[in-house]
Amino acid sequence: MKNMQKAAMAVCLAGILFSGCGNQKAATPPPATSAQEATEKAQDTAQPPKKEAPAQLPYITATKDFDNLQLGAADIPVYDAYTLAERRANGMTTVLPELTPYQEKKVAYLTFDDGPDDVNTPAILEILRQENVKATFYVVGRSALTYPDIVKQIFLEGHAIGNHSYDHDYDRLYASVSQYLEEMEHTDEILHGIIGVRPLVTRAPGGRIGHFTEEYVSALAANGYVEHDWNVSSADTAPNHPVAQDFIDNIEGQATMDSPIILMHCSSGHEETVKALPGIIHVLRDRGYAFGVVTPMTPQPW
Repeated sequence: MKNMQKAAMAVCLAGILFSGCGNQKAATPPPATSAQEATEKAQDTAQPPKKEAPAQLPYITATKDFDNLQLGAADIPVYDAYTLAERRANGMTTVLPELTPYQEKKVAYLTFDDGPDDVNTPAILEILRQENVKATFYVVGRSALTYPDIVKQIFLEGHAIGNHSYDHDYDRLYASVSQYLEEMEHTDEILHGIIGVRPLVTRAPGGRIGHFTEEYVSALAANGYVEHDWNVSSADTAPNHPVAQDFIDNIEGQATMDSPIILMHCSSGHEETVKALPGIIHVLRDRGYAFGVVTPMTPQPW
């Protein structure tokens, strides 16, 4: 009996020496010293924090020298972060460099003048969203002041905005070159105040033909404006009250060139244009056209 007790005590003693006896827990390491904690903390903070990729802006902003405008894509709007007054005050150029027009074939440019309003312009934007098409809106300054949220919507949804004068008054607008430039710059300031950038593209109300002299052309170039008229008209302002199918037929008959710039309107009274738009898009797609927005690189219509 005594020999059995001695043997058991020997086994327990060995267990204590090597792994603990009975149900005792395994020994835990001593707490880290302050020096160890500092080292581990430094190692943790040495790893750079993960950054989310910045959201892709739906437009290009020109540099101070306009040296980033030669783009290869026809569907990205281009704006200037500076007003003309800011450029002049800071000694920056107001003249665009010579740019090579897009070389892409079969790109159609849907353009809408005289907006925005609060009925037809939103309806057009919804159709464009459904069809996944970008377009260009030539905005009147006075209407932009009335409907700034619609201007923001146009901008944020990736469409291009162009300058279409302050109030579309021919008599005042075309009284002189200086008056024309004053209205354009005033509209620039309005748009810059709403969306934080200004357009580089303009469209003369009624078009340049019959309104511009060489003096207008030179003055626009000196102030970095690029004017685009159109080479296809929906005729949605015709006096005989045409209907949606007339607009579709007009565009189908005229859009035969590589770069049709199509004139339509999005202001009050153009509900038939809204009705025609899906059909117009489908006709152009069936002919193999992609869709672009007007920028300084867009080919001229004539």
